[in-house]
Amino acid sequence: MGSGFDVMALLPFVLIFGVFYFLILRPQQQKMKTHQNMLANLRRGDRVVTNGGLIGTISKIVDESEVQLEIADNVRIRQVRSMITEVLAKTDPVTTGQNMKGPVPADMSTTASAVQKPGAPNRKKIAKSAANRSTGKTKK
Repeated sequence: MGSGFDVMALLPFVLIFGVFYFLILRPQQQKMKTHQNMLANLRRGDRVVTNGGLIGTISKIVDESEVQLEIADNVRIRQVRSMITEVLAKTDPVTTGQNMKGPVPADMSTTASAVQKPGAPNRKKIAKSAANRSTGKTKK
């Protein structure tokens, strides 16, 4: 009859593009968005997995594109931030007693003199044992 434009000929192509978009493109865009959000919220102390399978703790954020990971005791590597694939353990933001509203929790009210380094000997026990050795008697 006529050599007009047939809309029904384009319907299969539109249908294929719609299926392609909803099954492939849209989920990939959402996955990229969540990955970018995860990378933007990285902070020191987070345990992460890299693209190569290394598991480490972020010890320092070098700049916008790099982080420093501690993968073993005193073993640190620099890693491109976008190559971090997963966060295993998230740390809480660091808060100080001055920035918090309300009473200071009991575990944060310790003074600097009461804080002891791990592995350091307890000074009270050392002083007590030295006193016992010098007199030979125990205190009651």
